[in-house]
Amino acid sequence: MADKISRWEGAPVSSLSGVGAGGARERQLYKLGIYTVGDLVYHFPRSYQDRGDVRAVSDETDGEAHSYVLTVVTSPAVTTVRRGMTLLRFRAADESGTAEITFFNQHYLKNNFPVGSRFRFYGRAVRERGGVKLSSPSFEPYTGGDMAGLLPVYQTTAGLTQKMISSLVKKAAEKVLPEVTDYLPDELRERRGLATLRYALSGIHSPEDAEMLDRARRRLIYDEFFLFAVRMRMAKEQRSERCAERFRRVDMKPFTDSLGYELTGAQKRAVGNIIDDLCGHGLPEGNVPMCRIVVGDVGCGKTAVAAAAAYVTAKNGKQTVLMAPTDILARQHYAELSRSLAALGMNVTLLVGSLGAKEKRLSLAECRGVGAPRADLVIGTHALIEDGVEFDGLGLVITDEQHRFGAMQRAALSEKGGEGVHTLVMSATPIPRTLSLLMYGDLDVSIIDEMPKGRKTVDTFVVNESYRQRLWAFMRKQVNEGHQVYVVCPAVGDGENGDDGENEGGEDGVELKRAVEYARQLSEDVFPDIAVGFVHGRMKGADKDAVMRGFAEGKIKILVSTTVIEVGVNVPNATLMIVENAERFGLSQLHQLRGRVGRGEAKSYCVLVSDAAGEGSVARERLLTMKREHDGFRIAERDLALRGPGDFLPQNGVIRQSGSFGFTLARADDAEGMERLKDAFADASELLAADPALSEHAELLCRVRGTDLGENTIS
Repeated sequence: MADKISRWEGAPVSSLSGVGAGGARERQLYKLGIYTVGDLVYHFPRSYQDRGDVRAVSDETDGEAHSYVLTVVTSPAVTTVRRGMTLLRFRAADESGTAEITFFNQHYLKNNFPVGSRFRFYGRAVRERGGVKLSSPSFEPYTGGDMAGLLPVYQTTAGLTQKMISSLVKKAAEKVLPEVTDYLPDELRERRGLATLRYALSGIHSPEDAEMLDRARRRLIYDEFFLFAVRMRMAKEQRSERCAERFRRVDMKPFTDSLGYELTGAQKRAVGNIIDDLCGHGLPEGNVPMCRIVVGDVGCGKTAVAAAAAYVTAKNGKQTVLMAPTDILARQHYAELSRSLAALGMNVTLLVGSLGAKEKRLSLAECRGVGAPRADLVIGTHALIEDGVEFDGLGLVITDEQHRFGAMQRAALSEKGGEGVHTLVMSATPIPRTLSLLMYGDLDVSIIDEMPKGRKTVDTFVVNESYRQRLWAFMRKQVNEGHQVYVVCPAVGDGENGDDGENEGGEDGVELKRAVEYARQLSEDVFPDIAVGFVHGRMKGADKDAVMRGFAEGKIKILVSTTVIEVGVNVPNATLMIVENAERFGLSQLHQLRGRVGRGEAKSYCVLVSDAAGEGSVARERLLTMKREHDGFRIAERDLALRGPGDFLPQNGVIRQSGSFGFTLARADDAEGMERLKDAFADASELLAADPALSEHAELLCRVRGTDLGENTIS
């Protein structure tokens, strides 16, 4: 067993040639969460293009992306079809026929394709009016039979192309891989038939063939699951060693009477679970701190359950803190709970970063209970964990949309009240029952699988690009009737997929809708008379919150967004959700997006747009599941069967040496992933039973804790 992780792995990414300290390239990598050379090695491809599968232009199209080796036969011509939209067109041919190549808004590629030059194009061929068309294909100069077959496609960011990120990953691998040692015990690795870590890291970035890629993925997916499992098991063990103050049971009738409606059976069970946890399950002395998650579908009433927990805590003389991921969601909770709980004599305060200086001073005073009435419930964002925020008898910490917070952020908030603080987390992502016990190994689970009466069903439709004009007409109709519209795109803007001769288009050859560009098209060309806004995760928090508030207040009628609106803002007036390139989202994520509408009295709709979901395709079957099914738990079970468990696992499940495992591989895993996850949990339990502190597995402990036993320097 090595006594340290590779010296290169923990080195700053600026140690690599081509990445200057403090320069633009370093800042671009930081946006991707890449801070060290090791982060680059663990920046796994999001997909692969099988460019070795070369077809003839005359072959029948099957709706899938393929490679075509073609010679340019006409000079590229650029035409402007409308403001903000240009087309670059030329023809290219092989011995079997000719294809028309089209690029959208990429006029700068005109000089890349001189007549007579030969390229390997990759994309979906479409046969229209007797001709073959390729739209925004990937391309590279054709050099012969030694060209790579499987090409990795990485997540990128503006200014950082596929070619650049691929080059940096290669440099990082050349530094790190020679020093890599395995942190899995040899006996365990051999029993599971897993490749070595060095082989897997090499194979995931530069697979020689499909078999090598499969072996690499199997090992790295297992590692993600195994490290997650070890951390969950160790966290639960540490939790059992802590002790919290035992609360007394209180009369809940005043609280339930104040609601104005009856809790569902599932809500009542969740509240009962929480009260048992807080009050020690009848134990005569002491109590293990509550550490429970409430999982329920969008609109199932989790907030009322959280309010009940805060009520019990206040009646026991303790404070509750509720941390939400966004300013607007925190304000939404505050508006709802301050009204209902004030009638019960509870003081509720708000602490978010956008407060003015005077408001913030008052809020901090209420948190401490000095110079102002002490707050019984404090609702806020990350501002709650800032230095200078103090509480007076913090007894319960609630985090909403728990997957939006890192483990360190949740721990930092709990530490403000000491080790005896109770913890309640809420998630609007329904989890299959077969997965929940594994996924939340460090938490007790309450599932709300019953919806309140009166919740309306959202009609769902699956359409392709041919419906575009009708879709725009329907958007206008909704706005004219006084309603609002969400439009969700899979990408933010240009540059995410590369554009310097390594053009990626959509990774399956389908043109991607990008939020910034599409919002501009809608506001300038399609709906110049309607207020259109856009929001995405790369915007500054204040700018993002301002747009979301504008939409919530009805000033913005059409909101174009990435999945940043998957959770949070509640706009009952929004009646239409449009998801572009819907095939790129998991079913559970689509269900979350659909849950943004159908919250008011008016009929609501969800339209899933996909040109990749052809008749008989897996993508179409997945999307039709959304049309037929509206129960989040049944959708989750279907998603688990189709895609495996990766989509359900938290982005920050396990801290690596220099970052966090994001289950990037497992998100695209197949249904066999569930068996792998079970194996990983069984192996983790067996190993920890023999070595609870991992004292005999130093490097594994290093990986789990996210610390380095060696020096993160390059000598």
